Parts: sequence; C-alpha cells; structure tokens
Amino acid sequence: MDTQLDTRRKSGERSALSRFLRGYTLQIGIVFVALLIWTFFAIGSPETFFSYNIYRAFMSTTPFFAIVALPMTLVVVTGEIDLSFTSIMSFGVLVFATVMTFTGNLWLAMVACLVAGFLAGLLNGYLIVAFGVPSLVVTIGTQFFWRGTVQVLTGGNGASLLATRDTFFYNLLVGRLFGLIPMQMVWTVVIAVLTWVFLNRHRFGAHVYLIGDNMESARLMGVNVAQRKMLVFAWVGIAAALAGLIASLEVTYYWPTLGEGYLLNTLSSVFLGGTSVFGGSGTVFGTFVASFIIGAINAGIVAVGLSGFWTQLIYGLIIVLSVILQTVIGKRFA
Repeated sequence: MDTQLDTRRKSGERSALSRFLRGYTLQIGIVFVALLIWTFFAIGSPETFFSYNIYRAFMSTTPFFAIVALPMTLVVVTGEIDLSFTSIMSFGVLVFATVMTFTGNLWLAMVACLVAGFLAGLLNGYLIVAFGVPSLVVTIGTQFFWRGTVQVLTGGNGASLLATRDTFFYNLLVGRLFGLIPMQMVWTVVIAVLTWVFLNRHRFGAHVYLIGDNMESARLMGVNVAQRKMLVFAWVGIAAALAGLIASLEVTYYWPTLGEGYLLNTLSSVFLGGTSVFGGSGTVFGTFVASFIIGAINAGIVAVGLSGFWTQLIYGLIIVLSVILQTVIGKRFA
C-alpha cells in the first residue's frame, strides 16, 4: 500500500514538474541563455562582471530600448510589427521640448509628449486596420514621416534640457534611487509589470494571443480585432515617447536623431525573448531578460578583450542559438 502511495506521489510530482516546464518553456530557455552568457563574460573578465559599476551602467542605458521592447511584444504577438517607434521617440521629445519652452511646465510638457506618442501609435494602428496595409509597410512609411517632420521643424538643430536638471521631475525619471539604482531601471520594471498584467491577467491579453493565433477565430468569438490592434500600437507609441524622454533627460539634451540605433536592439530583445515572429505566442519576462542580454553584449565583448567589431557577429550567434535552444526545449516539453 505504501509503495503504491509513493509511486502515485512521485508520478504526481513528475506530472507537476512536466506541466511547469511546458508552461514556462520560453522563460526557462531565456534564463538559461542569460546564465550561459553571464558565465562566459564573468570568466573572461571577472574584475568587471563582479563589480557593481557594470550593472549600474546596464541599468542606465538598457532601458532606452527595453521600455519600447516590452510593449512591442504585444504587437508581435498579434502578428504585426512596428518599425516607426525610433522616430516616435524623437517626435515625442520634440513636443516635450516645445511645450517646456513655451510654458515652463515640465509636467504639462511630459503629458504632451506621451499624448503625442499615443496619437502617433494610434495612427499606425488605424492605417493598418482601416486599409489592410501590412504593418511592415505602414510603419516604414510613418518612420520616415515622423523623422521628416522632426527634421523640418528643427532644421536639424537640437535643444538643451538643462532647465530640467536638479528638479523633482528630473530625479523622478532619471535620478538615482537610494543613490544606487537609476530611476530609468525602475520605470522599466513598472512598464514590464503593467505589460505583463495586461497580457497575462486581463481579458485584453487573451484577445491579443487569440488575434495572433487565428484572427478569423478571434472575430468569430466577438473580439474587436481592430480596436485591440490599435491599442497595442498606441501602447508602443506611449512607451517610445517615454523612452525618448528618459534618454534625452539622461544627457539633458534633445537630438533630432534620437532613436536611431535602437531599432535592432529592440527587435532583437523581442525575438530573443521567445516571442514568435508569426504571432500567437510570446512572453514579457523573456523580452525583459533578453533586453539586458542585448545590453550586456557590447560591454561584455570589450571587457573580455575582443574587438568591438565582434559585436554584431556575436549578436547574430546568440539570437540564432537561443531561438534553436528554445525551440528544442519547447518540443521536448510539448
């Protein structure tokens, strides 16, 4: 009798473990990849990777694209893509700088910045759902449109944001919590939690997954596909404007070229984190971890003594190998 009970208990434990592994395959895979990369860099340069300074640097700069990558996960889960966020980052901060100059009110300027991002993202979603144009094409077009708008309005000239320095507003966005943790890292965590809740603990997230898995089935089940798609693009627009503002405040200067250079890092974070390019599956946690993997690679390569020219090569290897690893794990525990 005791033997049968032990057998049932062990069988139940194995079943529970198997369900856990199947349910969190993507998260386990990306954590494993992160540990492998960290081990490699820690062995190659222990004096750097066992020092807090390198992690403070990661927490200062990685949020500039991680904040956008997190809501971008929702867009990709729906089977769409947004390439215009780099220009929305710049456009949003242009609105911020303009309102700040004319009113002197930083909070009003921030609201205007976020509203500009929201409207720009909403426009992307509207053009996609109203005219049936592929999101890749639409967002390439709007990327040029918003960048061109910025260049025309600024004449290519930047603007100082020194007026924000030493204010509560500045410290709230890019100050140092307890003198140690950059506030942009705190905001990244806030965005991650909000996005995770919407995707995993709200009906909205269930609709997002369903749209990406089978859009026609979603329509038949009464999901307002057009509205959901427009909202996820709007969420990316808000995040892009916030990320651009944080990046500009960090250096207390607005450059019209703001956002250029973040495209590949952002998209790499989403796909490295396990979100399917075909839509229907993805994980916010995976994107969060992948963002810091991407953010660490360049510094890690230099720290272990390799030339910076190795960066893109290693980016490619890590992304391809990690996707293969996650696929193998997924099949193993399917």
